[in-house]
Amino acid sequence: MRPPGRVLAVDYGSKRVGLALSDPLRLFAKPLKVISNNGFAGILAEIRSTIAEQDVELLICGIPYAIEGGDTPKTTETKAFLAKLTAALEIRVLPWDERYSTDEAEKELIKLGYDWKKRRPIQDAMAAAMILKSYLETL
Repeated sequence: MRPPGRVLAVDYGSKRVGLALSDPLRLFAKPLKVISNNGFAGILAEIRSTIAEQDVELLICGIPYAIEGGDTPKTTETKAFLAKLTAALEIRVLPWDERYSTDEAEKELIKLGYDWKKRRPIQDAMAAAMILKSYLETL
């Protein structure tokens, strides 16, 4: 049986951070929004606000491992972001392998008929939705 409560997924990027949200039954993942990365304090404020507004119980943070599974400079940067999030939030925070989420997001948006100009502003939120979908499929 699935635990109740919404899950928020984060696709961290040095320029933009994508957010996606599950339904309360943890069956579906939907892109929520993209926020500009203007520093940790701003990202944290947006995430805290979303947690409160949406009654989020768990946060999943995508970790971009290298194809063979090792760490890259981006992996290290994202792990540092994850550690700061974990320390700052009162809810449970889990890392999640996001190796192919951006490619999956792009393919999904193309399938839905978005051209590159329309894909660009929502691609990070869709990538977060792919991370969340991957997590929900394990429940």
